[in-house]
Amino acid sequence: MKKLFVFVIAVFALSVFLVQPSSVFAAEEGTGHYIPGALADFGDMAPAAGWAAIDWYNHYNGSIGAGRRVEFGGDIATNINATSNAEMVGAIYTFPCGILDAKYSVGMLIPYVWMDVTGTITGPLGRTFTRTDTTSGLGDITMMPFWLTWNCGDFKWGTQLNVYAPTGGYDVGQLANVGLNYWTFEPMASFNYISKKIGLEITTTAGLDFNTNNNATDYQSGDVFHADATVAEHLPLCNYGIFGVGVNAFYWKQFTADSGSGAKLGSFETLMTGVGPVISYISPTFCGGHKVVAEVKWLPQMDTRYTLKGDYIWFKVALGL
Repeated sequence: MKKLFVFVIAVFALSVFLVQPSSVFAAEEGTGHYIPGALADFGDMAPAAGWAAIDWYNHYNGSIGAGRRVEFGGDIATNINATSNAEMVGAIYTFPCGILDAKYSVGMLIPYVWMDVTGTITGPLGRTFTRTDTTSGLGDITMMPFWLTWNCGDFKWGTQLNVYAPTGGYDVGQLANVGLNYWTFEPMASFNYISKKIGLEITTTAGLDFNTNNNATDYQSGDVFHADATVAEHLPLCNYGIFGVGVNAFYWKQFTADSGSGAKLGSFETLMTGVGPVISYISPTFCGGHKVVAEVKWLPQMDTRYTLKGDYIWFKVALGL
């Protein structure tokens, strides 16, 4: 319990330090590799042992008006409406032997992305025109080479490193791109509590995204802090598994400046917050120990600054093998 107390205090202190008011800046396209709600509740923790296959689907639709300018693919755009759909499949493996009294896991997530973006472009001599770009293909792969998880009764906490590789297509001058064309290194910490007696869940995660330079546009996106929290209640469905319902909230902001010759708009404030419902299901154990965990969540962005505003919708399924 002493280790748990120190870990929770450290995560809380880091979060408080990073979310203090300061001058923050906007990433290229007003976004980053981490999608709010991606790692936010009990279903996103590493499997207790062996393999888990995962299939995630994310839908996002957002817009920004004429009063806000954002760089997309090296162009300055306003009046933007963007829709993305991503099907992400992958696997996580927990080794039988651990490290530092923790279980050690590795994983990978491979996305296929569909993008549709419409915006007003400012061209040479200040002329403006409306353009729509549509594309699809392999997105930026997420690798999880280091993931440690500790358990103590109803408590679980851990730390992990995610690496986003620029495997998705990226074309300068295109509003819609399935990749961001830069690497992101993301250390994260998580804390999870589920009561075996009353079914109450409290999950928090926090991460830092350190981005490399987009060589195609010479745009260095600033680094990002993000946090998610879920509170839910899980109830038994007789012999048909466990049903959960709750609320997920997120906070996302940059804490270092953009730089490079491609940062044509300079530095300006960006922020994303949101909250929405989440529904989950845990199946009974079947066929020699297999179990399915599924969840659906809707996360509308409640407050945005200098980025698109819209809704994230998640459908997630994990199968313990």
